[in-house]
Amino acid sequence: MKYVLLFVETEKFSEELQAMGPAERERAFEKVDKWFAEHADVVRGGSKLQAPNTATTVRLDGAEPVITDGPFVEGKEVVSGYLEVDVADLDEALRMVKTWPGCPLVEIRPLES
Repeated sequence: MKYVLLFVETEKFSEELQAMGPAERERAFEKVDKWFAEHADVVRGGSKLQAPNTATTVRLDGAEPVITDGPFVEGKEVVSGYLEVDVADLDEALRMVKTWPGCPLVEIRPLES
């Protein structure tokens, strides 16, 4: 079954990542690289997203579309990336996500078949 894993960065996580020295940041990224290598057989696609300030939002709930720069909500949590994975079921996706060494929130959402 296919799922999308939405990786959500919190303000605190971003601040802690920025405060890391180069060696500490490299060790953190090595953990993420190792996680990807361990799950390479079920990862079907995905990408890191650019910062929220690069977003363009189109609101379609009014009489006319309204286009604005930036994310659609002001928040302390933003989706920073996503993966599509093909696993047996939600339990397998949960086992994967429980070992994710990156940002502190991951939303798992099944894809329509």
